[in-house]
Parts: sequence; C-alpha cells; structure tokens
Amino acid sequence: MSSLIKETRKQVPSEFDIKECNYCKSNKIIFDDHTGEKICSNCGVVLEHQILPAGPLTEAALNTNQSSLASHDKNLSTIIPFSRVDANGMAIKGEQYTNIQKLRHWNKVSESNRSYHRNLKKAFAILIRIKDRFSLSDPIVEKSAYYYRKILDMKLIKDRSISGFVTASVYTACREMGVPRTLGQIAEVSNGDKVFAAKCYRLLARRLKIRLPSMDPSYSLNRMANKAGISQRTLRHAMGMMTILKDDTVSFGKDPNAIAVAVLYGACLEKGEKISQSQITKAGNISIVTLRKRFLDVKKIFPYLPNGP
Repeated sequence: MSSLIKETRKQVPSEFDIKECNYCKSNKIIFDDHTGEKICSNCGVVLEHQILPAGPLTEAALNTNQSSLASHDKNLSTIIPFSRVDANGMAIKGEQYTNIQKLRHWNKVSESNRSYHRNLKKAFAILIRIKDRFSLSDPIVEKSAYYYRKILDMKLIKDRSISGFVTASVYTACREMGVPRTLGQIAEVSNGDKVFAAKCYRLLARRLKIRLPSMDPSYSLNRMANKAGISQRTLRHAMGMMTILKDDTVSFGKDPNAIAVAVLYGACLEKGEKISQSQITKAGNISIVTLRKRFLDVKKIFPYLPNGP
C-alpha cells in the first residue's frame, strides 16, 4: 500500500505550485493523481481540486472502486490499510499509530454490527461460488444481487434459508437473461435444498411480480445427450421433435427438463439407439415414473413412436 501511495502521490507540478498551507503554514504539499487534489501532508487539508483528463491511472482507479450490488457494502466502505507509513513514506509511531489502530478496529466493527450486513456477506459468498462454478457474467451476478437485496428489504428471508433465496435469485436472473441453468444445478452448488429453493423462487416471483419467459426445453437436450452418450444423429432428430412439441399445448405447464428427457428417449427408440430408462433419467435428473408420464404426452404428438421396454 505504501509503495502505491508513493507512486500515485507526488510533489505538485510547477504550474500549480503552492508554497505553503494556508492553515498550518507547512510547506509539505503533495499532489494526488487519483483525485486531482493538492493536500497538505501535515494537517490533511485539501488545498485545491483539479479535474484531471481520463488516463490509464485514473481509469484503473475508477475500475477498482466501481460500485457493485454483489458486495455487501457496494464497494463504498472506507478502507484503512494495514500500513505503518504515511503518504510521504514516513513511519507512523507512538500515539498516532495507536489512534489509527483504534480507528481501524472500530471501522471493522461498524461493518458487521448489523444483521443486515452479516446476511449480505453470507449470501454474496454463496453467490460468488455459484458465479465461479457456472462462469456467470457480471450482469447476471448484479441482477441476482439486486433480487436478493429486494427480498431482504421486504423481510421475506426471516426464518428462512439464505442459500434457498440465493439459489432462487440466481435462477431468476438466469431465466431472465436466457442462460440455461436449472434450479437443481444451482441448488447443488449452493448446498441448498432444491424443493425449498423452488418454494423461494415462487415466493420471489409472486412478491416482486416477475414474469419470466418460459424456458425452452431444447437447451437441456445437448447437455443430457452428452451425459448419456447419445449420438449426434439421434440428438439432431430429438431437436427436430422438440421444435414441433414446444409449441403444442401438450407441453404447456409441464417441467421443461422432463419434456426434454421424454423427447430424447423417444428419439432413441425411433432411431434404434439402445439406452435404458434408468440411464436417460439419471442424465436428466428425473425419476422413471416422471419419464413414463411425459413420454405418454410426447406420444400424443408423435403416435408412431415405439413403446419403451
């Protein structure tokens, strides 16, 4: 930190030369490249502020201090560095260092003295873990944090699981931005309960009055085909079947993932590709009973499909 301060703060250029401070009469005047301020290093008074043109250093400073909803303090908190030197590189000793230690302690305490901030810290730690696991973009993370903050402000999380609402917030943001992630996948990474996360999602959507586009089952086909070892020829045929089925009323209100598994299973039967019901349901993370129910719906549109074993 001290080396950064030395690099970014230098003596005032000659064209803006100020010989001494108007308040303490000190001649120790420094210039801060980040803020464009001329500061008295003796008493800390800002003597003048200049508007600096955008450059590599100022742009980097803006990027590092960018506000984010996915941080419990929105990256706006005061940070007191663990440094034993001042802006001039001089060692801080004695009573002055003791006072700085006290300020640092109370600054740390003030960041965690409310259950609201403690809740956000726990929630956003889970959110960052989900982001890293699925390589989610920053807009999705920011949108997820926005939804979580809204339901926290509405006090919907009281006596409920934090991970459940984080899962619901991420799932909502992914659905809104067209990213194919299932609630079960997100719940697995957040170590939450899928059933409870689904309840949190319905509560979030109802209270925030969110209307999301229906999820296209085609997104799940490629993932399940790769997991089950199904050939590309059968996968392409299943894609064609899904294009017809997703616009039919038979699929309305049904689990898109279950519909995708049933279509893929039907394509395997039609193309003569051998695969058991247990294999394909494991790839789609559904039960065999659900597969059989949804396969009956698929056969209403494609009655020529052979019956399964």
